[in-house]
Amino acid sequence: MPEYSAPLQDILFTIEEIGGLGELRALPAFEDAAPDLVAAVLEEAARFAGGVLSPLNAVGDRHGVRWSDGGEVATAPGFREAFDQFRANGWHAMPARPELGGQGLPVLVSTAVAEMWKSANLAFSLCQMLTLGAVEAIAHHGSAALKATYLPPLAEGRWTGTMNLTEPQAGSDLAALRARAVPAHDGKHGDHYRITGTKIFITWGEHDLAENIVHLVLARLPGAPEGVRGISLFLVPKFLPNADGSLGARNDLVCASVEHKLGIHASPTAVMGFGDREGAIGWLVGEPHQGLACMFTMMNHARLNVGLEGVAISERAYQQARAYARERVQGRTLTGSPAIIGHPDVRRMLLDMKARTEAQRALAYFAAGETDRAAAHTDAAQRARSQALVDLLIPIVKGWCTEGAQGVAGTAVQVHGGVGFIEETGAAQFVRDARITTIYEGTTGIQANDLVGRKVQRDGGAAVRALQERIAADAARLRAAGGELAPLGAALEGALAALADATGWLLGHGAAHPAEAAAGAVPFLHLTGTVAGGWLLARGAEAAARRIAEGEADRGFLSARIATARHFAAHELVHAGALRDVVLHGAATTLALADADF
Repeated sequence: MPEYSAPLQDILFTIEEIGGLGELRALPAFEDAAPDLVAAVLEEAARFAGGVLSPLNAVGDRHGVRWSDGGEVATAPGFREAFDQFRANGWHAMPARPELGGQGLPVLVSTAVAEMWKSANLAFSLCQMLTLGAVEAIAHHGSAALKATYLPPLAEGRWTGTMNLTEPQAGSDLAALRARAVPAHDGKHGDHYRITGTKIFITWGEHDLAENIVHLVLARLPGAPEGVRGISLFLVPKFLPNADGSLGARNDLVCASVEHKLGIHASPTAVMGFGDREGAIGWLVGEPHQGLACMFTMMNHARLNVGLEGVAISERAYQQARAYARERVQGRTLTGSPAIIGHPDVRRMLLDMKARTEAQRALAYFAAGETDRAAAHTDAAQRARSQALVDLLIPIVKGWCTEGAQGVAGTAVQVHGGVGFIEETGAAQFVRDARITTIYEGTTGIQANDLVGRKVQRDGGAAVRALQERIAADAARLRAAGGELAPLGAALEGALAALADATGWLLGHGAAHPAEAAAGAVPFLHLTGTVAGGWLLARGAEAAARRIAEGEADRGFLSARIATARHFAAHELVHAGALRDVVLHGAATTLALADADF
C-alpha cells in the first residue's frame, strides 16, 4: 500500500480560491495568517501525516485494540509514541484558541490540517477530534472552575475528551435516555452529581494514550421533564483532579467492553458503565435541562469534521487507486499507456474519484471559511449571513461528503479488480473505514431531516434561496465568459433549476405533508450537495483560468482543475434533474407498502 502524500497544491488552491483565505486575512482576528506561515504549517503537517501517521494505518487496522477484564484498553503498536510526538510538536493544540495554547489560525486552515490526519490515519485522528469538541463545549458552557481545571490539559492533549450520548435502548432517540444524575455535596468535591447509567459507541472512551479521559455525559436530573427537554450535560472525569491539578482517585466509571467493528479497528469504541458503586462524580455543564443545546456545540463541530472524514477517505482511496492504475499492466489499452490507466473505463473511474473528492473538499473548506466569517467578521450583518449559511451547510457537508466517500472507496476497489477485494492490497480498508462516517453524529437520514425541517422549512427557505442566488449569479457569469467556462455555467443553471423546483415543492408542500417531505429528504440532500459541489468546482475552474491568463507557471495543475470541473458537470450535475423528480414524486412509492408487505 503506498503511503499517504498530502495533496498540498490542491489544498492550498482550495483554501485560497474556495475558502477565501485572502479575505479572511483582512479581518483583525486572522491578520497573522500570512501566506508563508500557512504554507509552512501545511507542509509540516503533511510531513507528519505521511511520515508518522500513515505507516501506522495498516498496523492499527490489523492489530486493533486490546481490552482487559479490568477495563483497560491498549492501543495498537506505535500509537502511544505517535500521540506523544503529535502532542509534543503542538499539533493537538494547534486548532485551539491562543489562550489555550493554540495558534489562533482560521478554522479553514485547521480544517485542511485535520484532513491530512484523517487521510493518513482516520482511527488516530478521532481522538483529537472528540477532545477538541469537548474543549468547545466546556469553553462555551462550563463554569469558570471547570474551564480553569479542564481546558488547558484537554487542549494540550495531556487529557482527552469524549461525547457520551447513546444508550442501548435509545440509539439516536435521545428522548429515550435513562442515565441519571443525583445532586450531592461533600467537603472535597463541593456541589456535584452522582451519575449512573450505561453509554455505548463511545469513541476513544478508554485508551492508554493520555493520563486522563474527560467524559461529557447526557443524563437526567430528578424530576426532569420527559423527552429531550429533560436532558442535562455533565463533565465526568476518569480520574478526579486534585486542587493542584494533579490526578487523584479513580472515578466510579469503567469501560465494560470495546466493540468489534467493521472498520477503524485502531479506534477503541467503548461501552461505558457509570456508577457501579456509589455513582460517578460529575459536574453540571451549562444550565439544568439544557444539555442537548450544550452538546450541540460539540455535535456541530463533530458533524463538520465527520464530513471532512468523507473527504479524507476519498482522497486516500483515490491515491491508492491512482498508484495501482499507473503501475498495473493488463490487456491492450486504447490510449497509449501500457498500464491500466490507459483503459478508458479506468480513466473514467479515476476522474470520477478525483472530481468527487475535489468537490467534497471544496464544500467542506467553503463551510469552514464561512464558519470563520460567522465568528470574526467585523460586519454584524455578514456574521449573521455566514452563520445562516453554515447552519444550512453542516448537514450537507456531513451527509453528502460521507455518502460520496462510499462511492469513491468502492470505485477504488473496482480499479484494482480482484486484488482490491484482498486485504493485503489495502483498498478494502478504506471501504470498511468509510462505512461508519455516514452513521457517526447522526445518520444520513437524520442529517437530511435536519436540512429539510430545521434549515429549509423553519426560515421559509431564506438561507437556501440566498445560496441559490449566489450560484445563479456565478453561473450566469461563467456562461457569459465563453470558452471552457461556458459549459460549466450552462450545466450549473440547469442543475440549479432542478434544485429550485425541489426547494419550492418542499416549502409549498412539505409542511402540510411531513411524511412525504421526509421521504424525499435524502434525495434533496444529495441534490443540494451535488449542485453546491458543482458550483464550487466551477468557481475553482474560473480561478484556474484567471491564473493561467495571469501567466502562472503550473499550467498542468490549473488545466486539470478546469477539466475536472467539466467532468463533474458532465457526469454528476446531470443527475440533478433525476434527484428533483425523486423529491417531487418519489414519496408515493416509498410510502405505498404496508409494514407487512416489505
